[in-house]
Amino acid sequence: MENLRELFQVMTRRFGFLNKNCCTAGSYEISLIQSHILYEIDRHHKPSIQQIAGTLGTDITTFSRQVQSLMKMNMVKKTPDPDDRRIHILSLTTEGKYVATMIDQQMNTFLNEVFSHMNDAEKETVIRSIKLLNDAMAKSKNCCTTPLG
Repeated sequence: MENLRELFQVMTRRFGFLNKNCCTAGSYEISLIQSHILYEIDRHHKPSIQQIAGTLGTDITTFSRQVQSLMKMNMVKKTPDPDDRRIHILSLTTEGKYVATMIDQQMNTFLNEVFSHMNDAEKETVIRSIKLLNDAMAKSKNCCTTPLG
């Protein structure tokens, strides 16, 4: 039987998930969580702080700190919702959009290079398997937490 934990440990390292910074865009060093925040803000229409924190499975305090650091870098804007002033809407600044696009291009280049070492059938098998794994993880009662909570 394969050591599943070892397979995931190696994949995590090869993806660079343990690196302090996942990406460089222009003069910016972006952490993995900041990269995820930029990505989620970019793909949602006028998301609230709570929405993005929920999507990422991050507690609101940690998330707010990360949003503050992205605001200081002039990548994210936070504006009160006109219908409910208690809710804040997140959006990307021009700089934030640029950085999100750069990270997206870097990730696509990396993934295309990785998949270039596989034939079409192997690539399709991996993609289908990742979808199956994501679906199974979404059904798990431990989704989005570490095994220890």
